[in-house]
Amino acid sequence: MSASRQDSGAGFGEFVALMATLISLTALSIDAMLPALDTIGQDLSVERDNDVQLVVSAIFLGMAVGQLAYGPLSDSAGRKPALLAGLGLFMGGCGLSLLAQSFPMMLGGRLLQGLGAAGPRIVTIAVIRDQYEGRQMARVMSFVMAVFIIVPVIAPAMGQGILLFAGWRAIFSAFLVIAAATAVWFTLRQPETLPQEQRIPFTVDRISGGIWEVLKTRDALGYTIAAGLVFGPFLAYLSTAQQVFQGQYGLGELFPLYFALLSIALGAAALSNAKLVMRYGMKTLAQWALVMIVLLSGVFFVVAYLAGGHPPLWSLVAYLLLDFFCVGILFGNLNAIAMEPLGHIAGVGAAVVGALSMAISVASGSVIGQAYDGTVLPLTAGFGILSAAALAAMRWTESRAERPPS
Repeated sequence: MSASRQDSGAGFGEFVALMATLISLTALSIDAMLPALDTIGQDLSVERDNDVQLVVSAIFLGMAVGQLAYGPLSDSAGRKPALLAGLGLFMGGCGLSLLAQSFPMMLGGRLLQGLGAAGPRIVTIAVIRDQYEGRQMARVMSFVMAVFIIVPVIAPAMGQGILLFAGWRAIFSAFLVIAAATAVWFTLRQPETLPQEQRIPFTVDRISGGIWEVLKTRDALGYTIAAGLVFGPFLAYLSTAQQVFQGQYGLGELFPLYFALLSIALGAAALSNAKLVMRYGMKTLAQWALVMIVLLSGVFFVVAYLAGGHPPLWSLVAYLLLDFFCVGILFGNLNAIAMEPLGHIAGVGAAVVGALSMAISVASGSVIGQAYDGTVLPLTAGFGILSAAALAAMRWTESRAERPPS
């Protein structure tokens, strides 16, 4: 461990738990809402069934915009003010959604939640980096991600339980309570980790310079585009999961169990990647995973088409388990490769890469989600086509003098 600036406050175990809770707020605010989407659509008089997907997409849009600000803000004002500002916006968005009497008001609240959630997502990594380096940082991140992986498994069941006993508005009340308790915990137990003398003034030039650096750096731009394309159909899955499993397949209250099962594939991939990447390298693994998704999606599209867009549930689950394992391999590797040439602007670079890839994901994922027609064909085609496009972006990025593999 590097010389720690954490002279008081949380010990190691508590620190890991606090960081994991902060990072998990985003996943919780998305996954716990999924069982309630149909009810929200009915109560707020949504005209088109597919429009309720925007409850999920809006939070990602807010995060795409918010990520650009929090990195530079935390470098100038300090980690604690930036993170607490994000939590404040998140709680404001929860309150707006809780009181929503119309669908546009709900979407405004979700957009604000996304703007706020970007704060903990970005600043938490900076707090960890301030206090740990090298293998110790990797150890902390491994513990944090181990906790984070659990959230998509339990969040839908939590949302389903609250929905059954207290209604969908109570889910936002739960978000408010969790965020407020976390804010108090963070305020009382986590010291500031960025000394005054190391702070950098917040300027628009830093952000615009970071954007330009990513756009002109072929590796950074190509792999950022690839990451955005890969996450697009996964965002579409999140947006349509309730319609597919509860509507199309009639699973009802069993939906959280199937969602949890599929989420385990992402966790297994994250754990497997830690070993595989040391043996095969990030680029090789990313290429294999993309090729596998294209092949799996092509085969399953034919199966689904022959079944009238409604293949047996077991076959859909098997396809998605394999698909999500590949997606889990891609998540970390593509972003890490995109960041490799941006070490000299790591903070702003991470914000730009995150914002641009998420903007691509929201745009492409929304197209796939809105194409949902009561069959799994649009989602399957989306995974196949966008993974092929990501593979093309990766090949374009590497189409110059061959370099040693990462």
